[in-house]
Amino acid sequence: MDALKTNLKKQIIEALNLNHLKPEGIADDEPLFVKGLGLDSIDALELIVLLQQHYNIKITDPQEGPKIFKSINTMADYIVAHQTK
Repeated sequence: MDALKTNLKKQIIEALNLNHLKPEGIADDEPLFVKGLGLDSIDALELIVLLQQHYNIKITDPQEGPKIFKSINTMADYIVAHQTK
């Protein structure tokens, strides 16, 4: 799970051009939106694409977004629970 979280951080930094951040500078339980990293709705769309491209996961219920993208921990948990083998 630690490797997944590290990969997620690297992928988020790359996808969102957050080059001023380093993976080790993002706490696993740090909020991704508003406080914390300060991501916005456009960034949420990028995260949805990231899940599709890297993990073959498609979010079908938009209401799940805030719960999934709350933190690195919640994203990793969702990937583990929903990734197709």
